[in-house]
Amino acid sequence: MKIIVILLMVFIAGSLLSAGFFLVKDQGRSDRTVRALTIRIILSVCVFVLLMLGHYFGLIGERLG
Repeated sequence: MKIIVILLMVFIAGSLLSAGFFLVKDQGRSDRTVRALTIRIILSVCVFVLLMLGHYFGLIGERLG
């Protein structure tokens, strides 16, 4: 579970970096930036849902100090 979340976070960061690259390179004339940001949002929602499901099914427990 931890590895999947970390991999998704790396993909989210990569998508954000590619969106920034396309924004600078294309100067707003292409829809590649929008596509990259859409992928980032989809991956972020997937991480959120995965964490909620992991907590619901007991895969992610509470940490007590």
